[in-house]
Amino acid sequence: MPETALLRQLEGFSLTTAEILYRLPDYPRLLQSYIWQDYDLAPRFPKLIDFLRFWTANLDGPLYRVRVAHRQLIAPQEFRLRVAICMGVRSADPVAAQAPV
Repeated sequence: MPETALLRQLEGFSLTTAEILYRLPDYPRLLQSYIWQDYDLAPRFPKLIDFLRFWTANLDGPLYRVRVAHRQLIAPQEFRLRVAICMGVRSADPVAAQAPV
């Protein structure tokens, strides 16, 4: 069964974007930018760490700086609440009923 973005988010993954600045091998005074984006687990970011290890082991451009941003787009509880609202189910929990949609 192929993984979907929704399933990964429900498993706790968040959309992670990394801006990687690296030095050009032939012109070390120049910096080049590379944008990496994938679903990863914050705060340890194992997929990003694996990618950076691959980079340092196999690519010539030495890393200068990596900036990371992540955003959890949907949480399991939020998903359940939205499904219930879409199906017209009213919650007995007053806090859940007041949660923003």
